Amino acid sequence: MEKAKSKIPIARLNQINKENNMVQAIILFLIGFVLLIKGGDWFVDGAVGIAHRYHIPEILIGATVVSIGTTIPEVMVSSIAAAVGQSQTAYGNAIGSVICNTALIAAITIAAKSSMEVDTSTFKTPVIFFFIAAIFYSAIAYTTGYFSRVIGIILLLIFVIYMTLTIRQALSGRLVMDPNDDSEAKAESAPLWKDIVFLILGAAVIALGAKLLVDNGKIIAAGFGVPESVIALTFIALGTSLPELVTAVTSLIKGHSALSLGNIVGANLFNLVFVSGMAITINPFQVPADKLLAGHNASLLVDIPVMFFVMAFMTIPALCTKKLRRYQGIILLIIYACYVAFQFFF
Repeated sequence: MEKAKSKIPIARLNQINKENNMVQAIILFLIGFVLLIKGGDWFVDGAVGIAHRYHIPEILIGATVVSIGTTIPEVMVSSIAAAVGQSQTAYGNAIGSVICNTALIAAITIAAKSSMEVDTSTFKTPVIFFFIAAIFYSAIAYTTGYFSRVIGIILLLIFVIYMTLTIRQALSGRLVMDPNDDSEAKAESAPLWKDIVFLILGAAVIALGAKLLVDNGKIIAAGFGVPESVIALTFIALGTSLPELVTAVTSLIKGHSALSLGNIVGANLFNLVFVSGMAITINPFQVPADKLLAGHNASLLVDIPVMFFVMAFMTIPALCTKKLRRYQGIILLIIYACYVAFQFFF
C-alpha cells in the first residue's frame, strides 16, 4: 500500500509536467506565428521598396530575393535533418513544401481574386527551371532511389544557373512604371538602408518565427500521436512554408499579387535545387519508403505525381492564357485537402 501511495504523486507530477510542456509549446507556437506575421510585413515592404527603386519587376524580386528569404526555414530544417541522418524529414520537407506552397498558399492567393494577370515573360523562367529540376529529381528517385553527393552538387549548380539568368533578366528588362503611380517616387525618397534593414530584419524574424512554430508544433503533434512519417510531408512542410503563406497574404493585402506569385514559384524551385541540394550534399540518402501503398512506395505513387500535377495545373494555363483564375485556386485547395486526408488516414 505504501508503494502504491508513493507512486501516485510521481505519476501526477509527470502528468503536470506534460501539461506544462504542452502549454509552453502552445504559447511559443503562437509567438512564432506573431513573429511570422510581422516579419512578413517588413520583408514585403523592403522587397517592394527595392523593386520600385531600381525599376525591377515585382515578380522577379519575388522569384529571387523574397524566395530565398522565405526558404530559410526549409534550408535550416532540411540541412539539420540531413546532418543527423533524418533523411525522411529532409526529403519529405522539400516535396511537401512544394505541394503546400502550390495547392494551399498559391491557391489562397488565386482564389481570393476573380482573375490574376500573369507576366509570362518573367514568369516562364522559374517555371521552366522548376520542371527541369523536378524531372531530374524524380528520375533519380524512380531509377536509383539514392541521392548521392554528386546529385546534390548538380542541384546546387542548377540553382546558381537559375539565379544568374534571373538576375540578368531583371537587370535588362526594367519595369516601365505607371506615370500616375507615385510608388517609385516614394521608394526613392526613402533611404536605401531602410529597405535593406526591413529586408534583412524581416527575413531573420521570419526564420525565428518559423523555428518556433516547427519545434513547438512537433511537440504539439506528438502529444496528439501524429506519426513521424506524416509530420515530414504535412506538418513540417506546412510549418516551414508559413513564411510563404504570410508573405503571400501580406502581398495580397498590399496589392502586390505578382510578388506573391513570383515568391511561390521561386520558392518551389528553391525547395528542389537549393534546399534538397544542400541536404543531399551534406549527407546523401535513400528515398524514404516507410509508408507503403498497395505494397509500393507511397512517395513514388502519390507525393511526386501530386507535386507535378499541382504545379502543372497552376502554371501551364497561366503561361497559355496569361491569367490565373479563381477556379484554379479552388480546385488546388480541394486537392490539398484530399492530399492531407490521404497522409493521415491511409
